[in-house]
Amino acid sequence: MSRKLKLSILFWLFLSPIVVVILFPYAVMTITSLKSATEVLNPNWWLSELHWQNFPEMWRTSGIAEALANSLYVSTLTTTLTTLVSIPAAYALSRYQFTGRDAFRQFLLVSQMLSPIVLVIGLFRLVAGVGMIDSLNVLVVIYTAFNIAFCVWMLQSYFSTIPRDLEEAAWMEGANRWRTLIAVFLPLAVPAMVVTAIFTFINAWNEFVIALTMLRTEGTYTLPIRVFSLVAGRYTVDWHYVMAAAFVASVPVAILFAWLQRYLVRGLAIGAVK
Repeated sequence: MSRKLKLSILFWLFLSPIVVVILFPYAVMTITSLKSATEVLNPNWWLSELHWQNFPEMWRTSGIAEALANSLYVSTLTTTLTTLVSIPAAYALSRYQFTGRDAFRQFLLVSQMLSPIVLVIGLFRLVAGVGMIDSLNVLVVIYTAFNIAFCVWMLQSYFSTIPRDLEEAAWMEGANRWRTLIAVFLPLAVPAMVVTAIFTFINAWNEFVIALTMLRTEGTYTLPIRVFSLVAGRYTVDWHYVMAAAFVASVPVAILFAWLQRYLVRGLAIGAVK
Protein backbone atom coordinates (compact mmCIF):
# COMPACT_ATOMS: atom_id res chain seq x y z
CA MET A 1 0.00 0.00 0.00
CA SER A 2 1.47 3.34 -1.04
CA ARG A 3 2.13 6.13 1.42
CA LYS A 4 -0.32 8.41 -0.37
CA LEU A 5 -3.11 5.84 -0.04
CA LYS A 6 -2.33 5.32 3.64
CA LEU A 7 -2.51 9.05 4.29
CA SER A 8 -5.79 9.27 2.38
CA ILE A 9 -7.32 6.46 4.46
CA LEU A 10 -6.04 8.07 7.66
CA PHE A 11 -7.55 11.44 6.75
CA TRP A 12 -10.91 9.86 5.90
CA LEU A 13 -10.91 7.96 9.22
CA PHE A 14 -10.18 11.21 11.01
CA LEU A 15 -12.92 13.08 9.14
CA SER A 16 -15.55 10.33 9.29
CA PRO A 17 -17.03 11.43 12.67
CA ILE A 18 -17.44 14.96 11.32
CA VAL A 19 -19.06 13.64 8.12
CA VAL A 20 -21.47 11.52 10.17
CA VAL A 21 -22.46 14.47 12.36
CA ILE A 22 -23.07 16.67 9.30
CA LEU A 23 -25.04 14.08 7.32
CA PHE A 24 -27.07 12.64 10.21
CA PRO A 25 -29.80 15.36 10.19
CA TYR A 26 -30.21 14.97 6.43
CA ALA A 27 -30.50 11.19 6.79
CA VAL A 28 -33.21 11.61 9.44
CA MET A 29 -35.02 14.14 7.26
CA THR A 30 -34.96 11.89 4.19
CA ILE A 31 -36.03 8.72 5.99
CA THR A 32 -38.82 10.47 7.92
CA SER A 33 -40.15 12.02 4.71
CA LEU A 34 -40.65 8.49 3.32
CA LYS A 35 -42.42 7.06 6.37
CA SER A 36 -46.13 6.52 6.76
CA ALA A 37 -48.15 8.54 9.25
CA THR A 38 -48.38 5.55 11.60
CA GLU A 39 -44.64 4.87 11.85
CA VAL A 40 -43.31 8.42 11.60
CA LEU A 41 -42.43 8.48 15.33
CA ASN A 42 -40.90 5.02 15.18
CA PRO A 43 -37.11 5.42 15.49
CA ASN A 44 -36.38 2.52 13.15
CA TRP A 45 -34.08 3.22 10.20
CA TRP A 46 -35.45 0.37 8.10
CA LEU A 47 -38.86 1.12 6.62
CA SER A 48 -41.50 -1.47 5.90
CA GLU A 49 -42.52 0.53 2.82
CA LEU A 50 -41.31 3.67 1.07
CA HIS A 51 -44.15 6.18 0.90
CA TRP A 52 -43.16 8.28 -2.10
CA GLN A 53 -46.70 9.65 -2.21
CA ASN A 54 -45.83 11.86 0.77
CA PHE A 55 -44.18 14.33 -1.60
CA PRO A 56 -47.09 14.92 -4.03
CA GLU A 57 -49.55 14.96 -1.12
CA MET A 58 -47.42 17.51 0.73
CA TRP A 59 -47.11 19.56 -2.47
CA ARG A 60 -50.89 19.70 -2.90
CA THR A 61 -51.87 20.43 0.71
CA SER A 62 -49.09 22.57 2.19
CA GLY A 63 -48.80 25.50 -0.25
CA ILE A 64 -45.10 24.77 -0.68
CA ALA A 65 -45.15 25.63 -4.40
CA GLU A 66 -46.06 29.27 -3.80
CA ALA A 67 -43.53 29.54 -0.98
CA LEU A 68 -40.86 28.06 -3.25
CA ALA A 69 -41.59 30.68 -5.91
CA ASN A 70 -41.47 33.45 -3.28
CA SER A 71 -38.12 32.25 -1.95
CA LEU A 72 -36.66 32.01 -5.45
CA TYR A 73 -37.85 35.54 -6.22
CA VAL A 74 -36.46 37.03 -3.01
CA SER A 75 -33.15 35.15 -3.06
CA THR A 76 -32.44 35.70 -6.75
CA LEU A 77 -33.26 39.41 -6.68
CA THR A 78 -31.32 39.90 -3.45
CA THR A 79 -28.27 38.17 -4.92
CA THR A 80 -28.46 40.23 -8.12
CA LEU A 81 -28.82 43.61 -6.37
CA THR A 82 -26.17 42.81 -3.77
CA THR A 83 -23.67 41.77 -6.43
CA LEU A 84 -24.32 44.84 -8.60
CA VAL A 85 -23.77 47.18 -5.64
CA SER A 86 -20.86 45.30 -4.07
CA ILE A 87 -18.63 44.95 -7.14
CA PRO A 88 -17.97 48.69 -7.76
CA ALA A 89 -17.69 49.34 -4.01
CA ALA A 90 -15.15 46.53 -3.56
CA TYR A 91 -13.24 47.68 -6.65
CA ALA A 92 -12.99 51.20 -5.26
CA LEU A 93 -11.72 49.89 -1.91
CA SER A 94 -9.07 47.74 -3.55
CA ARG A 95 -7.84 50.22 -6.16
CA TYR A 96 -8.35 53.78 -4.83
CA GLN A 97 -6.86 55.65 -1.90
CA PHE A 98 -9.28 58.06 -0.22
CA THR A 99 -9.85 59.63 3.17
CA GLY A 100 -11.50 57.23 5.60
CA ARG A 101 -10.74 54.13 3.52
CA ASP A 102 -9.32 52.10 6.40
CA ALA A 103 -12.07 53.26 8.75
CA PHE A 104 -14.69 52.18 6.21
CA ARG A 105 -13.07 48.76 5.90
CA GLN A 106 -13.16 48.35 9.66
CA PHE A 107 -16.80 49.42 9.67
CA LEU A 108 -17.61 46.68 7.18
CA LEU A 109 -15.92 44.12 9.42
CA VAL A 110 -17.58 45.33 12.62
CA SER A 111 -21.01 45.36 10.97
CA GLN A 112 -20.74 41.57 10.50
CA MET A 113 -20.78 41.18 14.28
CA LEU A 114 -24.24 42.74 14.55
CA SER A 115 -27.08 40.22 14.44
CA PRO A 116 -30.21 41.13 12.45
CA ILE A 117 -32.28 40.09 15.49
CA VAL A 118 -31.00 43.16 17.33
CA LEU A 119 -32.50 45.41 14.65
CA VAL A 120 -35.69 43.52 13.87
CA ILE A 121 -37.95 45.69 16.07
CA GLY A 122 -36.61 48.89 14.57
CA LEU A 123 -36.93 47.45 11.07
CA PHE A 124 -40.53 46.48 11.74
CA ARG A 125 -41.42 49.98 12.97
CA LEU A 126 -39.71 51.52 9.93
CA VAL A 127 -41.45 49.22 7.44
CA ALA A 128 -44.81 49.60 9.18
CA GLY A 129 -44.39 53.38 9.10
CA VAL A 130 -44.15 53.39 5.31
CA GLY A 131 -46.99 50.88 4.95
CA MET A 132 -44.99 48.10 3.33
CA ILE A 133 -45.60 45.23 5.74
CA ASP A 134 -46.26 41.88 4.02
CA SER A 135 -44.24 42.69 0.91
CA LEU A 136 -41.60 40.47 -0.64
CA ASN A 137 -39.83 43.55 -2.04
CA VAL A 138 -39.24 44.78 1.51
CA LEU A 139 -37.44 41.53 2.24
CA VAL A 140 -35.30 42.06 -0.86
CA VAL A 141 -34.28 45.55 0.31
CA ILE A 142 -33.50 44.39 3.86
CA TYR A 143 -31.58 41.30 2.77
CA THR A 144 -29.60 43.34 0.26
CA ALA A 145 -28.68 45.88 2.92
CA PHE A 146 -27.50 43.20 5.32
CA ASN A 147 -25.47 41.31 2.70
CA ILE A 148 -23.71 44.23 1.01
CA ALA A 149 -21.15 44.69 3.81
CA PHE A 150 -20.21 41.00 3.75
CA CYS A 151 -19.90 40.91 -0.04
CA VAL A 152 -17.85 44.09 -0.24
CA TRP A 153 -15.46 42.79 2.41
CA MET A 154 -15.05 39.45 0.64
CA LEU A 155 -14.68 40.92 -2.84
CA GLN A 156 -12.21 43.67 -1.96
CA SER A 157 -9.93 41.10 -0.33
CA TYR A 158 -9.93 39.06 -3.53
CA PHE A 159 -9.71 42.07 -5.86
CA SER A 160 -6.52 43.14 -4.08
CA THR A 161 -4.83 39.91 -5.24
CA ILE A 162 -5.33 40.77 -8.94
CA PRO A 163 -2.16 42.46 -10.30
CA ARG A 164 -2.50 46.10 -11.29
CA ASP A 165 -0.17 45.47 -14.21
CA LEU A 166 -3.00 43.85 -16.16
CA GLU A 167 -5.11 46.99 -15.91
CA GLU A 168 -2.21 49.25 -16.72
CA ALA A 169 -1.46 47.19 -19.83
CA ALA A 170 -5.07 47.63 -20.97
CA TRP A 171 -4.86 51.39 -20.37
CA MET A 172 -1.73 51.57 -22.49
CA GLU A 173 -3.64 49.86 -25.29
CA GLY A 174 -6.22 52.65 -25.16
CA ALA A 175 -8.95 51.08 -23.02
CA ASN A 176 -10.68 53.39 -20.58
CA ARG A 177 -11.21 52.43 -16.94
CA TRP A 178 -14.76 51.16 -17.50
CA ARG A 179 -13.68 48.99 -20.45
CA THR A 180 -10.78 47.63 -18.42
CA LEU A 181 -13.09 46.75 -15.54
CA ILE A 182 -15.52 44.86 -17.78
CA ALA A 183 -13.12 43.15 -20.18
CA VAL A 184 -10.02 42.53 -18.05
CA PHE A 185 -10.70 42.79 -14.33
CA LEU A 186 -14.09 41.13 -13.81
CA PRO A 187 -13.33 37.95 -15.84
CA LEU A 188 -10.42 37.32 -13.47
CA ALA A 189 -12.69 37.84 -10.46
CA VAL A 190 -15.41 35.38 -11.49
CA PRO A 191 -14.57 32.83 -8.75
CA ALA A 192 -14.82 35.47 -6.02
CA MET A 193 -18.08 36.85 -7.40
CA VAL A 194 -19.58 33.36 -7.59
CA VAL A 195 -18.56 32.60 -3.99
CA THR A 196 -20.12 35.78 -2.63
CA ALA A 197 -23.23 35.27 -4.76
CA ILE A 198 -23.66 31.74 -3.38
CA PHE A 199 -23.36 32.92 0.22
CA THR A 200 -25.77 35.78 -0.43
CA PHE A 201 -28.30 33.44 -2.02
CA ILE A 202 -28.08 30.99 0.88
CA ASN A 203 -28.41 33.77 3.47
CA ALA A 204 -31.56 35.05 1.78
CA TRP A 205 -32.91 31.54 1.19
CA ASN A 206 -32.56 30.45 4.83
CA GLU A 207 -33.41 33.71 6.61
CA PHE A 208 -36.26 33.24 9.08
CA VAL A 209 -36.58 35.93 11.75
CA ILE A 210 -37.00 38.98 9.51
CA ALA A 211 -39.35 37.12 7.16
CA LEU A 212 -41.46 35.96 10.10
CA THR A 213 -41.66 39.55 11.36
CA MET A 214 -42.47 41.22 8.06
CA LEU A 215 -44.81 38.73 6.36
CA ARG A 216 -48.43 38.32 7.38
CA THR A 217 -50.42 36.46 4.72
CA GLU A 218 -49.77 32.92 3.50
CA GLY A 219 -49.48 34.11 -0.08
CA THR A 220 -46.22 35.91 0.74
CA TYR A 221 -44.63 33.20 2.89
CA THR A 222 -41.10 32.13 2.00
CA LEU A 223 -40.00 28.51 2.41
CA PRO A 224 -38.69 28.76 6.01
CA ILE A 225 -41.96 30.37 7.12
CA ARG A 226 -44.05 27.83 5.22
CA VAL A 227 -42.18 24.89 6.78
CA PHE A 228 -42.51 26.54 10.19
CA SER A 229 -46.26 26.95 9.67
CA LEU A 230 -46.58 23.18 9.25
CA VAL A 231 -45.43 22.79 12.86
CA ALA A 232 -46.35 25.92 14.81
CA GLY A 233 -49.76 26.18 16.46
CA ARG A 234 -50.92 22.70 15.46
CA TYR A 235 -52.40 20.10 17.78
CA THR A 236 -50.99 17.28 15.66
CA VAL A 237 -48.00 17.59 13.36
CA ASP A 238 -47.64 15.54 10.19
CA TRP A 239 -43.91 15.07 10.49
CA HIS A 240 -43.64 13.09 7.26
CA TYR A 241 -45.03 16.11 5.40
CA VAL A 242 -42.82 18.51 7.36
CA MET A 243 -39.70 16.54 6.48
CA ALA A 244 -40.79 16.23 2.87
CA ALA A 245 -41.18 20.02 2.74
CA ALA A 246 -37.76 20.48 4.36
CA PHE A 247 -36.29 18.12 1.76
CA VAL A 248 -37.82 20.16 -1.07
CA ALA A 249 -36.48 23.35 0.53
CA SER A 250 -32.96 21.87 0.55
CA VAL A 251 -32.92 20.80 -3.10
CA PRO A 252 -32.36 24.21 -4.81
CA VAL A 253 -29.37 25.02 -2.60
CA ALA A 254 -27.89 21.56 -3.18
CA ILE A 255 -28.28 21.99 -6.96
CA LEU A 256 -26.67 25.44 -6.78
CA PHE A 257 -23.69 24.08 -4.86
CA ALA A 258 -23.26 21.15 -7.24
CA TRP A 259 -23.47 23.40 -10.29
CA LEU A 260 -21.04 26.04 -9.03
CA GLN A 261 -18.74 23.84 -6.96
CA ARG A 262 -15.65 24.40 -9.09
CA TYR A 263 -16.00 28.17 -8.72
CA LEU A 264 -16.62 27.84 -4.98
CA VAL A 265 -13.49 25.82 -4.32
CA ARG A 266 -11.35 27.95 -6.62
CA GLY A 267 -12.64 31.22 -5.16
CA LEU A 268 -12.07 30.17 -1.56
CA ALA A 269 -8.61 28.79 -2.30
CA ILE A 270 -7.29 31.68 -4.38
CA GLY A 271 -8.94 34.35 -2.26
CA ALA A 272 -7.09 33.03 0.79
CA VAL A 273 -3.67 33.67 -0.79
CA LYS A 274 -2.42 37.16 -1.39
